[in-house]
Amino acid sequence: MTDSRSDRFVRSHLKTRHLVLLVELGRHGSIAHAAQAANLTQPGASKLLGELEHALGVQLFERLSRGVAPTWYGKVLIRRAGAALAEMDAAHQEVMELLSGLRGRVGIGSVLAPATSLVPKAINLLKSRHARVHVSVKMSTSKVLVERLRSGELDLVVGRILDTAAADELHFEPLTDEPHLLIARSDHPLAGRNDLQLEELVRQCWVLPPAGSILRDRLTALFLSHGLEQPAETVETQDLPVVASLLMNSDMIVALPAEAVQAYLQTGLMAILPFDLGVSMDSFGIITRKRHQLSPGADAMLLALRDTAATMYPHYSKP
Repeated sequence: MTDSRSDRFVRSHLKTRHLVLLVELGRHGSIAHAAQAANLTQPGASKLLGELEHALGVQLFERLSRGVAPTWYGKVLIRRAGAALAEMDAAHQEVMELLSGLRGRVGIGSVLAPATSLVPKAINLLKSRHARVHVSVKMSTSKVLVERLRSGELDLVVGRILDTAAADELHFEPLTDEPHLLIARSDHPLAGRNDLQLEELVRQCWVLPPAGSILRDRLTALFLSHGLEQPAETVETQDLPVVASLLMNSDMIVALPAEAVQAYLQTGLMAILPFDLGVSMDSFGIITRKRHQLSPGADAMLLALRDTAATMYPHYSKP
């Protein structure tokens, strides 16, 4: 099929039900289950899928004995279909906002440190300006959050762009890097010591992020570069309340940006151990989608993030 014929199909015949079916096929991996979720008959769903594959001239799904699996072409279509449906939902929401004053919903994702400081302060600022805007906050790794941003599930992300293949689709406003400090409870046996050595620290029980995370990799590199084994006693979690509880009730230690536990440091419940790890993360920043118009509520959230960041990070300059 020629490109012009494919273009005519997309512009003239591609229906919302095609998009819904693609998303549901990606979610369920079964034509029968996808048809049910999309309020279609199974023959109707198979016909729609056949129309798409014939029009585009590529196979979108492999037919397996127990369902279907998307090809690389299918994965592209599923992601784009999800984003298109999210755009339609956002358009409806935006119309409702314009009819009733600034309100509606905004979805924001954040990595750990800004989720405990920048984002809550920005939300408070937003609420002082536009009380009726509903804010949904998700905290996870940058990779997960950026994928949700690309699919239209989130409007904004405060994190890092780790996938260079996605960089062309995204706009990044750097805010600050994250020097990580060694944190423990204030009466930890090592608190106040000025002669700490890494060989001694590696024998402690560490709270570590999951394997494969940037911080975990950099801590691993730190130990290996000094000819040391990894800590033998570890607890693996990124859940800040769990981390705080573990530290407060044991002699465990953790590498975190001070920003993440500032309240505990200010009240004297936790302390920074006097040892320079020399570990920091790449700069995090505000991530949005290029060529995407934010809703009024999301745009107000972006402005609140920028205004708050300007008061927190001395090297940040608002666009």
